[in-house]
Amino acid sequence: MPIKHYNPTTPGRRKSSVQDFSDITKTTPEKSLIVMYNRQSGRNNQGKITVRHRGGGVKRYYRIVDFRQERFDMPAQVIAIEYDPNRGPRIALIEYQDKEKAYILAPLGIKVGATVVSSKNKIEATAGARMPLEFIPSGLFVYNIELTPGKGGQIVRGAGVGAQLMTIEGKYAQLKLPSGEVRLVKKECMASVGQVGNTDYKLVRLGKAGRMRYKGWRPTVGGKNMNPVDHPHGGGEGHSPIGLRKGPQTKWGKPAYGVKTRTGKHASDNLIIERRKSVRNKK
Repeated sequence: MPIKHYNPTTPGRRKSSVQDFSDITKTTPEKSLIVMYNRQSGRNNQGKITVRHRGGGVKRYYRIVDFRQERFDMPAQVIAIEYDPNRGPRIALIEYQDKEKAYILAPLGIKVGATVVSSKNKIEATAGARMPLEFIPSGLFVYNIELTPGKGGQIVRGAGVGAQLMTIEGKYAQLKLPSGEVRLVKKECMASVGQVGNTDYKLVRLGKAGRMRYKGWRPTVGGKNMNPVDHPHGGGEGHSPIGLRKGPQTKWGKPAYGVKTRTGKHASDNLIIERRKSVRNKK
């Protein structure tokens, strides 16, 4: 998907770029696979703001994407490539032999008319094929990967990303994630072969604050630019440093900027072989 630039007729146009959408083959979503996307604007059930900087945004429908693909050994044909306003990658509308339709994440290079299959056994490792990690040849890239067998894909779902399957050892498969982290995933977990499409999505520049408002994001102000009553980093003359003896803090006084926040029995540190911030990945 190429990126389109316009002539700089306004200051907002000068630095901005947009998606080309030349890969889209169907402009209206499948009615049976959409639900209304109700925005909460960062409020909880009491109407209190629990997530700052949310609000507004363009109305949209949520496309029900099938991250499990549990219709095993039943070939499905790609009948359309569509735009999804809720995610970076494109989604592919597939149709099974019994005429049931579903949305899946569109892998890189897939075209209308292609066939995709999901199976719990070993099948041909073509783009979009889905099977357990233990049956995928080492060295291939995979996406939409499960962390718990049967739960559905949870990681490696962003536009243009892919995780490389390193090897299978014992009960686990070693995956090198897009961040550079190497971690273990149970070999029974399902994954789709290939790389997520729409690789140029990261090159889009919004160019003006208004396009961020379309996405439902309100303005964000740093703590150093606030008053002392509003943030621990606030106050001072001009661009003052943070200058706190205990180090940087959040708006609510908790340690921030590089502090580990993962705790509890559910942390999966023992499954991480190599951190994404390791020395080797920085070279």
